[in-house]
Amino acid sequence: MNIITLSSIESHKLASLFCGLTEAQLRQSIESEHGVFIAESPKVIKVALDAGYEPLALLCESKHILGDAAEIIARCGDIPVLTGPRELLAGITGYKLTRGVLCAMHRPQSPSVEHVCKNASRVVVIDSVTDTTNIGAIFRSAAALGIDAVLLNRTACDPLNRRSIRVSMGSVFLVPWTWIDNMDQVKNLGFKTAAMALSSDSISIDSPILASEPRLAIIMGTEGDGLPLKVINGADYVVKIPMSHNVDSLNVAAAAAVAFWQLRRI
Repeated sequence: MNIITLSSIESHKLASLFCGLTEAQLRQSIESEHGVFIAESPKVIKVALDAGYEPLALLCESKHILGDAAEIIARCGDIPVLTGPRELLAGITGYKLTRGVLCAMHRPQSPSVEHVCKNASRVVVIDSVTDTTNIGAIFRSAAALGIDAVLLNRTACDPLNRRSIRVSMGSVFLVPWTWIDNMDQVKNLGFKTAAMALSSDSISIDSPILASEPRLAIIMGTEGDGLPLKVINGADYVVKIPMSHNVDSLNVAAAAAVAFWQLRRI
């Protein structure tokens, strides 16, 4: 094991990956051709390794080296394992480590829309959702409820944000995803689009026509502003979830879970 005991952030150059770099700086890090992201907790790191993601360095409390992190360290070869007492590592990262382990991993190059949708029948398009918790929850529901791929427009939150990864419990590593520039990229692949929105021409989410579509792209927007009018007007279907007690909307992550279950391919 390549164990390196830290006394401060200056003890090793890779310590800077875990402290002081914003998510944007990590994405552009010179440590990797395609950037770096941080995965947190042994369970989540194992999911990433199982999915083929390549580790760069570990940050681990000393007590976990022969405990919770032992299996991970064994799988990571001779990459640096930066370690120290809990208080020191919390001072470096700025937060208490979940289960005492962080892993800096190489960010893979984003695949094409055509690649992630090649064999898909149900995909979700995330439009401008910027909350990291919602992104993580949407990915977790997508993995659990049979969504084949996730597409995000350029203003949505990065799924490889540390908090998004943690909230998803590693589901961001299980569902193929990529960035999308416009809805024509989806329509040109034979998908009908279903915009989740309240409007005068919305149809109920339990309409049989939706479940019968061989390829369906479910478009989810932000809680506050919802989907842009251009997206709604350009969709093949505008879909609503019937609700009671005059509740007008659900949290986007909750709405996504309902939509994924109801609109799954039967």
